Amino acid sequence: MSNATQLSTHPGAAGNARLIYILYLSAVVVGMTVLIGVIMAYVSRQTDDPILDSHYRNQINIFWKGLLYILIGLVLSIVGIGIIILIATLVWYIARSAKGLQSLAKGEAIAKPGSWFF
Repeated sequence: MSNATQLSTHPGAAGNARLIYILYLSAVVVGMTVLIGVIMAYVSRQTDDPILDSHYRNQINIFWKGLLYILIGLVLSIVGIGIIILIATLVWYIARSAKGLQSLAKGEAIAKPGSWFF
């Protein structure tokens, strides 16, 4: 890979984005850590590094879209299909967070940070 597609900042700069992904994944067990993570992503998103910027945008999108999916699942729980949506949301949330963490470890940008799927 060329240097243009790799993280252009020092290695510690990716640490904040990595911590946010870890907070997101730990939210599966300790739910409130996702709020800390999304606040950190909003505060950190103004970066000159396009790769880190894609990760911060991905993290913000994971939060808002996950919240929307959860709300839809809770509403549809009334008619019985909400549990399927909630389980699918959990799988989506873990997959998006893990995929972001892997891309960050490789120094790669998120290809489609605004994607609604994986």
